[in-house]
Amino acid sequence: MKKQNAKDYEYSDEILVLPVLSEPAAFYGYLGRTSAAYLLQQLIHTIGLNDDLIAGWLNITTRTFRNYKTKNTEVKPNTKEHIAAILALYDHGLEVFSDKKQFEAWLTLENPLLDYHSPSDFLNTISGIQFIDSRLTAMEFGENV
Repeated sequence: MKKQNAKDYEYSDEILVLPVLSEPAAFYGYLGRTSAAYLLQQLIHTIGLNDDLIAGWLNITTRTFRNYKTKNTEVKPNTKEHIAAILALYDHGLEVFSDKKQFEAWLTLENPLLDYHSPSDFLNTISGIQFIDSRLTAMEFGENV
């Protein structure tokens, strides 16, 4: 049976509905029902940042990330989870900012409330993604982050 890669899936804005990171059971269930190739395709089309940055978030080399995008390279389960968590964060960020460019600008700028790290510096771990997601929730309730 042929493995599916990102090219095998057509991107759609309407399909990307991820459970929030604060609901582990729903998030885990979503991972079980969703292919890594589909998640990768969503990631490629959702994020407007460079491959080097995204590969760093996923703790893989840029070459491996590009192989995921173009070849039938198998995505490890922890990388699949990481991709889904980043997509859930993006879903939330786009909801808060209502604009992808503004969200990505916030994500990549140093923030004094984060000890002069950018929010994207935290995205290389699941707990870091959850931390930045909690900062987005705080922003929804009026906190400047």
